[in-house]
Amino acid sequence: MLRGVTHGAKGTFTFLLVRSRHSNLGLDFSSVRTEAANRSFLIRSTYTTDTKSREENKKTIERFHRLSVDIKKIRRLKEWVLLQDVAYVQEIAGILQEMGADEAAVANILERCPEAVLRTPAEINSQRALWQLVCQNEKQLIKLIEQFPESFFTTESHENQKANILFFQELGLKNNIITRFLTSAPSIFYNPVEKNKDVIETLQRNYLSLGGSDANMKIWILKLLSQNPFILLNASTAIRENLEFLQKNDFTDHEVLQLLSKLKGFIFQLTASTMQESMLFSKRVFKCSDQELKELVLKCPALLYYSVPVLEERLEGLLKEGISVAQIKETPMVLELTTQIVQYRIKKLSALGYDIKSGTLESLNGTKKDFEASYGKIQSKKERPIFNPVAPIRVED
Repeated sequence: MLRGVTHGAKGTFTFLLVRSRHSNLGLDFSSVRTEAANRSFLIRSTYTTDTKSREENKKTIERFHRLSVDIKKIRRLKEWVLLQDVAYVQEIAGILQEMGADEAAVANILERCPEAVLRTPAEINSQRALWQLVCQNEKQLIKLIEQFPESFFTTESHENQKANILFFQELGLKNNIITRFLTSAPSIFYNPVEKNKDVIETLQRNYLSLGGSDANMKIWILKLLSQNPFILLNASTAIRENLEFLQKNDFTDHEVLQLLSKLKGFIFQLTASTMQESMLFSKRVFKCSDQELKELVLKCPALLYYSVPVLEERLEGLLKEGISVAQIKETPMVLELTTQIVQYRIKKLSALGYDIKSGTLESLNGTKKDFEASYGKIQSKKERPIFNPVAPIRVED
């Protein structure tokens, strides 16, 4: 009977939807690779890149050789660096060595970011002093440069970088968080500090206007930035529009505050139209009233910030496992999990004899740590021997 109901629900679900491209929304630290490539392109565009009509700078190549730098690798990836008339190979290597980099580290840094030698020693020393504002010592600094050379050697907007570092420190962000921003989200430092201040002030005003306290607002802002610094790239108007959308959909100020706490930076990556689409989708699938939908969203903000294609994919994955729409509605947080994670967890629970189709989905929920704890309880309960109070006690002679 359950199987028939499940297939019926799946058929209804599929009928309601039109397949579209799948996309996911998250804290976009994966964009770091793209950002680094863009920075490299911008640096490259300021120098001669005509590899056909120009000859390589023999002095640059010779100096790279002395430092055991792999010239073939540079030719393959960034040959344009070798074509420049002026390069500061020895000087930049010397600065790195002063900071504590050994020969192998210097070679590795220059192989990964050879355009570093096109910066003047003065520019690199200024950048060194800038990063020392948030690094404990030069040992930590050189370690960061080894890991993220392109972030360090991008010396444009030096004054903006410095002003933003000081602003973040004034806000109360710890230096280890600011160093993470420098390496994983460097673009936020290229903004004029006034732009970043405007975004922060907009967030502060909106939080307080919703009834939040000043103390909680400060904590929320710091957590928000720590988890998603890219919100600073958003326009202040977009932030206001998203909050207004929630209020127009009958979320009270207190409920909007709840969502702000749960959604963290996600809400500022959304638009009113994408949130509307996701909410209408959930309303159709779960066949619920406006009030029920609001309660579902408060219970599971994923219904608000995941796009329709993502929600569709995850619902279909759950239905294929024999889980009903009613079960999902009861425990919507399961939609925060990818289909692969759900399949893995169901497989582990099934091995213990746990029937997910007839039970609650709570055992599937939560982080990896939450699931392992839940799994462990089910496992220990299954393995616990049954105590028979009337069985005779065997005593060794």
